[in-house]
Amino acid sequence: MEHVVMTSSAHVPHVGGQADQIVETSALGGQAVAARGYLLDNARAEAGERFAWLAELFDPVTRGHFDRLGVTAGWRCWEVGAGGPGIPQALVSVVGPSGYVLATDIDPSWLTTGEGYEVRRHDVAADAPPELGTFDLVHARLVLVHVPDRDRALATMVAALRPGGWLLVEDADTALQPLACLDGSGPSQRRANRLRDAVRELLARRGADLRYGRTLPHALREAGLVDVAASGAFPIGGLACDRLEAATIRHVRGELLAAGLADDAEIDAHLAAIEAGELDLTLAPLISAWGRRPAEHSLSHG
Repeated sequence: MEHVVMTSSAHVPHVGGQADQIVETSALGGQAVAARGYLLDNARAEAGERFAWLAELFDPVTRGHFDRLGVTAGWRCWEVGAGGPGIPQALVSVVGPSGYVLATDIDPSWLTTGEGYEVRRHDVAADAPPELGTFDLVHARLVLVHVPDRDRALATMVAALRPGGWLLVEDADTALQPLACLDGSGPSQRRANRLRDAVRELLARRGADLRYGRTLPHALREAGLVDVAASGAFPIGGLACDRLEAATIRHVRGELLAAGLADDAEIDAHLAAIEAGELDLTLAPLISAWGRRPAEHSLSHG
């Protein structure tokens, strides 16, 4: 899902890459998000661009954590809120034919069946776990920050772990570092920071917790996990940051205008400054936290 995500490639998925066959686990998921009006929904073409550039920025980070946790052949893995195909494909390449990868999303339009992983439509905050106590790894990136009932979603993921299985959750903390340009010395940089504030305001109005990333280690311990640790990633500058910013602004342009948080001239000037390479854009830190389900102790499910 969002914001600040196998190929570490900047290839933009083909619009309309709807999965050929989807196993339905709930008819309520899409309705729940539509009712809340998830800001960075998967339905627009810009979502594919965002998935591609998020993959360029963060897939190497996520794959590094998979290596750290010992993901290997034969593991059963659940990718929650997968968005695009990058991470499911990465997991398939590691677990091999003896393993299993399930990729779920409230809108799985950008996931493709027949690539070695199973696709299901699933709302992690509303639906039961797809399977109880069977997964060696459950992973979610840039998902829970947007989910109103985060405790329930986290409990659902923990319940899906086998004893000894690992949960890896990665979420942005946009309140920890809210700027688009760390150097706000020029008019283009100050405009970029104003627009980043406006996007953050839209996210907050839709129920996003802009301080959630920093709470992940505590949340994982409260959920009963052990061996909890965390790290952060903080990209600054470069083509991927530029293209992600442009795709995000285009994605939410209508909402910014409707809310009176920006006007057409300001947005056009910002997009032109990005295209001209005038800005050293950055993202909020991505906080990655992981913990293991204990082998013998009961867990708190919220």
